[in-house]
Amino acid sequence: MNILITGATGFVGSHITDALLKKGHEVTVCVRNELAAVKRWAGVKTVPVDYVTDNQVSNWLNRLESIDVVINAVGIIRETGNQTFTGLHTATPIALFKACEEKGVKRVIQVSALGADENCFVSYQKSKKAADDTLRNMTLDWFVLRPSLIYGEDGTSTRFFNFLASFPLLPIIDGGKQLIQPVHIDDLVDVVLACLTSPNTQQTIDVVGPESFTLAEWLQRLRTKKGKGKLYIIPIPYMLMKRMVHVLKYIIPLFTPDNLKMLQQGNVASSEGMNKLLGRKPRELP
Repeated sequence: MNILITGATGFVGSHITDALLKKGHEVTVCVRNELAAVKRWAGVKTVPVDYVTDNQVSNWLNRLESIDVVINAVGIIRETGNQTFTGLHTATPIALFKACEEKGVKRVIQVSALGADENCFVSYQKSKKAADDTLRNMTLDWFVLRPSLIYGEDGTSTRFFNFLASFPLLPIIDGGKQLIQPVHIDDLVDVVLACLTSPNTQQTIDVVGPESFTLAEWLQRLRTKKGKGKLYIIPIPYMLMKRMVHVLKYIIPLFTPDNLKMLQQGNVASSEGMNKLLGRKPRELP
C-alpha cells in the first residue's frame, strides 16, 4: 500500500512508520523536521509540513496523490506558543480528512485518545473529539483509535513514570488511587496494521492494556521491574496539587492542569473491540 503518515517522528508515529516499512509498504512521512526523518529512514519520501498553518484542504491535495491510506498520528500533550490543541488536533486534521474525501483516499486511521468521548471535559480531549466526529460523519473507510496511556521504553511518559518510580518515598495526588490501563506501543502498532486490511471499517476502537490498576500500583510495578523495593507514598490532596501545578508545569512539562484533571478522572476502558480486531488479548505489562 501507498501510505501517508503525519506526525511520523513522534513516539507513536515513529513506531508505526517503522512497522509499515518493515511490512514493505510505500510510506510518505509528513514531518516538521525533515532532518530527523532522513536520519531515521534514509531513502523514505518525506514531506515538510507545518501543522500550525497547513489547515486548509488545498494544503493537502497534492500530498495525497496516489495515496491509499492516511494515518494521522499528530499529537501534543501540552500547548506551547502557536502549537495549540485546536490547531494541531482539530483544524489541520479536519482539513486533511476533507482532502482525503476529495481525492478519493480509500482509508483513514485517526490516532485519537481515550477519553475523547461524550464525557470529555478538557481541551486536549475536546480537540481530539472534534476531529474524530468530523471523520465519523464522512463516507471514508475510517478508524478512530483511542489509546490509553501508551507504554514503551522510548516514550516520554514512560521515562517520566520511571523517573517517579526511582524514588522510594514519593508524594502522590490522593495517594495514587487513580485508575490507569497502560497499553504497550507494540499493541497500538498492531492495531494500526490490522486496520489497514480489516473489512469492518468505520469503527471507534479503545486501545488499552489487559488490566487496570492504580497509579500507585503501576509505579510499584515499575520499581519492581528495576529491582527496587517498596514504594512509600505521601498522599497529597488534589486541591493542593491543583494549586501547585501552575508552578510545576514550568519545571515538569507533563504537569499541566488538564493532565492533572485527566489523571484524576482515570483512564480505563474495555479492550473488547481491540481483542476482536487482533484476535487476541493485549500484551501483559511489567
